[in-house]
Amino acid sequence: MMIGNKVLGILFANVHDERVRELTEHRTLASVPIGGRYRLIDFPLSNMVNSGIDKVGVITAENYQSLMDHLGSGKAWDLSRKRDGLYILPPFGADGTKLPNRIGSLASVMRFLRNSKEEYVLLSDCDFMCNIDYADVISSHIENKADITMVYKYGKVPSYSTNANVINTAPDGRVVEMLIGPNMEGECNYGMNMYVIRRELLMKLVSECVSRNRYDFGREIIQQNLAGLRIFGYEFTGYSTIIGSINSYFEANMALMLPKVRDQLFDSARPIYTKVRDDMPARYGLEAHVSNSLIADGCVIDGEVENCVIFRGVRVAKGAKLKNCVIMQDTVIGPDSTLNYVITDKDVVIQDARTLMGFQSYPVFISKGSLV
Repeated sequence: MMIGNKVLGILFANVHDERVRELTEHRTLASVPIGGRYRLIDFPLSNMVNSGIDKVGVITAENYQSLMDHLGSGKAWDLSRKRDGLYILPPFGADGTKLPNRIGSLASVMRFLRNSKEEYVLLSDCDFMCNIDYADVISSHIENKADITMVYKYGKVPSYSTNANVINTAPDGRVVEMLIGPNMEGECNYGMNMYVIRRELLMKLVSECVSRNRYDFGREIIQQNLAGLRIFGYEFTGYSTIIGSINSYFEANMALMLPKVRDQLFDSARPIYTKVRDDMPARYGLEAHVSNSLIADGCVIDGEVENCVIFRGVRVAKGAKLKNCVIMQDTVIGPDSTLNYVITDKDVVIQDARTLMGFQSYPVFISKGSLV
């Protein structure tokens, strides 16, 4: 089912920035680089485009220059068009004040919501990697005559997710109970912060919350309305991972080395799009040795690389040894350096014969533009 112009997509670019402050010091969480050539926003945005949604608003709050640079006019996602397409929505309300959380963000773009003609709104955060068919979610929403449909996953709640929405559903899929941030042992149904809701109903609920000075989306819009509205769950069963800490970011990159993970995330029928950077193919020196790694284009590898994710334009000098590392764009690794369990942000220079060692549960992070 292609849902065309019936659905408006809204992405929250900054909602979870505080969880990974190291990575979001100079950018939104949505524009955090991942997997050698992607940004986190590429996943929800591509999912929307692949499901036939051709109008998407991205709500920003701060540090959004890199996000705007990445998204541009939306051409890479086929959202550069005369009518509808991609909208970057500014971070201030009508009176110029910055508003908190999802409800405040939605209140600040109320004019955009009011001027849109779509019947439904699909809300999503940008802190996850998955490949989901939103057309199925919308179909389920319409079939159930639901007021709100929330996407959930069955499994163990990520340890860093302090505010997870845990739900219980009736046999027909209706949400009968929701707990926020419970101390859960074992597996359960936890929300993925993706919601489908009628546009008119969303505007009404947001206005009511703002007038009462209540800004917690889970508590005020979902929990408070379980009895009064038809709220249904939609279980997503594919691969997904949430970026909620520097360690989960490292693990998400490492997981991309597994073929079964790549097969689920990068389905050829539902591709993940990203900004194109035309560069030369990766170049390997005569003494280079690379195993079980993802190497992006534009790299020059003269050293040893094992079990690493290497972004575009990285240079690894002769004698350098990299193991279990995530090396972001245009980083230079000097001769005879040894790196193990290290994450470098963009434009880092590691000088000659440096040794940096982290651990799997505590990788070393080097911030953008550093000289080590």
